[in-house]
Amino acid sequence: MFKTLRNAWNIVEIRKKLIFTFLMLIVIRFGSELPIPGVRTDFFASFFANQSNDAFGFFNAMTGGSFSSLSVFALSITPYITSSIIIQLLTIAIPKLEEMQKEGEDGRRKIAEYTRYLTVGLALLESIAMAVGFGGQGLLIQYDVWSVLIVVVTMTAGSAFLMWIGERITENGVGNGISIVLLFNIVSSLPEDVNTLYLRFLYGQNIGMIVISVVIMLAIALAMIVFVVYLNDGERRIPVQYSKKMVGRRMVGGNASNIPLKVNTAGVMPVIFASSLMSFPVVIAQFINVDYNSIGGTILLMLNSSYWFRPAMPIYSIGLVIYLVLLVFFAYFYTSITFNPLEIADNMKKQGGFIPGIRPGKPTSDYLQKILNYIILAGAVGLMVVAVVPIIISGLFSVSRMSFMGTSLIIIVSVILETVKAIESQMVVRNYKGFLND
Repeated sequence: MFKTLRNAWNIVEIRKKLIFTFLMLIVIRFGSELPIPGVRTDFFASFFANQSNDAFGFFNAMTGGSFSSLSVFALSITPYITSSIIIQLLTIAIPKLEEMQKEGEDGRRKIAEYTRYLTVGLALLESIAMAVGFGGQGLLIQYDVWSVLIVVVTMTAGSAFLMWIGERITENGVGNGISIVLLFNIVSSLPEDVNTLYLRFLYGQNIGMIVISVVIMLAIALAMIVFVVYLNDGERRIPVQYSKKMVGRRMVGGNASNIPLKVNTAGVMPVIFASSLMSFPVVIAQFINVDYNSIGGTILLMLNSSYWFRPAMPIYSIGLVIYLVLLVFFAYFYTSITFNPLEIADNMKKQGGFIPGIRPGKPTSDYLQKILNYIILAGAVGLMVVAVVPIIISGLFSVSRMSFMGTSLIIIVSVILETVKAIESQMVVRNYKGFLND
């Protein structure tokens, strides 16, 4: 990876893209520290600290800490991510959007335009809900219409501006703009996480304990990174053979190819869906003052991941079973709407392709579905390991969840690998053009 970046820096065109991306990230960091006029910047930090709830931990990590400090970029690009997921789901349910997606560049441009509109709409709804819902509870210094309007406009504009920066990085930078913005926000929380680990495990310890603790933490982090890399890059390749056919006076075809099926077919989406669904009742309960000594309160605590694996309260870890079941369910669900074996089998049949030993048509789609079911289960188990290890550490050692572990680690690794591949592809295109010019 470092060799690729070093070689890329020696190419003028790519060096300009790297510098542009770096400058955009500086703008993001500046906006993340710029407070919204008329708000108490410590309101959410103190509010969620008193809730013993990890429901907003991942959201705050995705915003780079901007949410808890109520900066201009408090919503970050989460409205864009949500709108992208909604549009992606709607393309399956609405035939017109599905046709539009198959139209090529023009269709994708229209879908991207719809995604932008939906992003602004979601950002507007979220900012109104926050300004009105928390305004009278201490969020606003002066709770009136003008202060609410300022907060709504600022947060909506901040989210839209971040979306614009992400698109500019995609066009004028190294690519994967939205993903890079998300990666930068998560990584920006790293110093705070390191400080938390220092205070919990290293502060006040002797040299021997410090060395042992550092070695153990580095070993766990390295093992998790290696595991996520293999999980992200792992794939099952299905061989495909194309039959020869006569075109004019020439015989074409007869070449061999493959269908790469990624082990982690759904990416990080199952974890996000499962965590959001588990957190929703817990968040609602905070606003209606549920009695946690009742049966309903006990069930809510089981859904709260902050109480899992606590030695003094083992019964609450039952909620982990529900979480794992949801994770497997969403892994199959999300893959089913993004990967269509029947469509792939039909396209192969039209192009004269077949899987050796499998008849074209429905037998091929059934075979792909069977293989896919095994792969999805393997990927879901991998996601379980990545998601549960930080929860176990947090519960057993009473330490707050690290933003660079678990779900965030999958995002970090996948975005870095995708960005490096994008830079390598730009270098290949540049060298190819240079070869033609020579």
